[in-house]
Amino acid sequence: MRIGTDTGGTFTDVVGADGRIAKVPSTPHDPGEAVRRGLAQLGAGPGSLPPLEELAHGTTVATNALLERRGAGVALVTNEGLEDVLEIARQDRPSLYDQAADRPEPLVPRAWRHGVAGRLDAHGRELVALDLRGLGTLDPAVRAVAVCLLHADLNPSHEAAVAAALRAAGHDVTASSELSPEFREYERTVTTVVNAYLRPVCRAYLAALVTSAERVFVMTSAGGLVPAADASERPAALLLSGPAGGVAAAAAVAVANGFPDVVTLDMGGTSTDVCLVLGGCPEPASERAVAGLPVRLPSLDVHTIGAGGGSIARIDAGGALVVGPQSAGAVPGPACYGHGGRAPTVTDADLVAGHLPAEAELPGIGRLDLGAAQAALDRAGVTAEGVLEVVDANMEQAIRRVSVERGVDPRGLALVAFGGAGPLHACRLADALDMACVVVPARAGVLSAAGILGAPVQVDLVESWPEPLAHEGLDGARRTLAERAVARLGVTGRPQTETWLDCRYAGQSHELRVASVRAFHEEHRRRNGYARPDAPVEVVAVRAVARVVSPVQVADLPVVDRAGAVGPAVLAEQDCTIWVPEGWRAESGAVGALVLRRTGARPGETRA
Repeated sequence: MRIGTDTGGTFTDVVGADGRIAKVPSTPHDPGEAVRRGLAQLGAGPGSLPPLEELAHGTTVATNALLERRGAGVALVTNEGLEDVLEIARQDRPSLYDQAADRPEPLVPRAWRHGVAGRLDAHGRELVALDLRGLGTLDPAVRAVAVCLLHADLNPSHEAAVAAALRAAGHDVTASSELSPEFREYERTVTTVVNAYLRPVCRAYLAALVTSAERVFVMTSAGGLVPAADASERPAALLLSGPAGGVAAAAAVAVANGFPDVVTLDMGGTSTDVCLVLGGCPEPASERAVAGLPVRLPSLDVHTIGAGGGSIARIDAGGALVVGPQSAGAVPGPACYGHGGRAPTVTDADLVAGHLPAEAELPGIGRLDLGAAQAALDRAGVTAEGVLEVVDANMEQAIRRVSVERGVDPRGLALVAFGGAGPLHACRLADALDMACVVVPARAGVLSAAGILGAPVQVDLVESWPEPLAHEGLDGARRTLAERAVARLGVTGRPQTETWLDCRYAGQSHELRVASVRAFHEEHRRRNGYARPDAPVEVVAVRAVARVVSPVQVADLPVVDRAGAVGPAVLAEQDCTIWVPEGWRAESGAVGALVLRRTGARPGETRA
């Protein structure tokens, strides 16, 4: 037996390899409790017969701990003179004209930052010998230590010596050269600190979860599974754990239905995640900002906004209607849940607008209360249609962010909608962006868990390239890095490998991930609107991925043909509800999907 789970802000989803699903309210005080309840509903988990062989898990524990600042006390060891790099950061401002805007508070207080003597040059050669006497004594409240020395991505010898000394003294150490061996000291330092900050929290959580199955894997931000023990050591790689599973599954379903180029729309109870997929492959990113902090680890390029079914609507001080990012979450939840929530949410607006059937019942919640939803909207002085217009506008802007701003016309894309609330809003968004059609996968409300179930075991590696303008030896470096990735997989099966280069024009400060130096010019043209074929190209990093494909694929899960409908219509399913507006038709597609297309003109448009 193999099961995939995804812990969300409002619900925890469970999908079995036999196609069965469970959807239970999340338990923020102990996220593992909801996972255990979901497994029990499927007859799996500790003590089950037959025992659960494999659990593939997506988690929000790392993300929530960072957002809520619930990590461990962390010390930083760096070079003398670089102790303040966390506060100096970059020169970009979070809000250019707001003089009161502040950057996020550093995770390491000034008194816990230690500088050691020793220095490498920009080629990794030693300029000043390392002197460990500068380490001093760490504060007793420190539970983890981040070590990040200048140019350790090229020569880790100094950093390894510092880490070894600290580990010998009994400290839990994250070294940047072991976690993120890439150039740019600020981003590498923050990434290392974030990992050290999250490790004690995630280690305890995953240790409690490993008893649930014979083998427990955890989804990373890059869309692959790693053993729970590895995930415990690298929790900074889990910050987009759940959303990555949904993107992978959505891409597979879209390809099966003949749509290789799509935007995925995952709208849950707390947030909405969107991602561009071209040629069936989700766009990658080498760095993501979480809670205002750059995390420089491989990731899918998922853009997240605070817009979900539980997002709270209110009138701000200027008299404008605002929706989110505050959320009613799982407790107390939207007013219509009847669990004590009084603030109006997007779910309340959908119910009042008739996009959710008045008699709807949600798993673990029961029948929704239409009267409570209307009362909450009235108390706040907002209308259902107003709330929906604002939240849809926020999601439209997010879709433009990953398409139009990347040089991709959304009119040539399909929209793949999933999550508990995504199919309620997808057609309105497609209308606003003139997108070709909407695809709603089977099990749309639990698609991230299904994607995690079908994800490969995967290892992602990266190395800085020491001589950006010297390209000799690149092929050998790529082969060597791919071989290292395969060696670290640790599972049986036929491994697949891919390698990439991070390239830029000489003088630029940003890179693009490409298959080869030759391919860089065209990718630069697509992303930025121009190319300079005669300009020198710098290679700054080499990347490799090794993966073993899962025995369970999303497209192979058992499905039941879904009945189509002509809008306006509400299609209520076990895990989600689909709103088919007037002028749209839903038809059965491949692998259990519904494909929604327009039957007439868009709202406000007349056709000849």
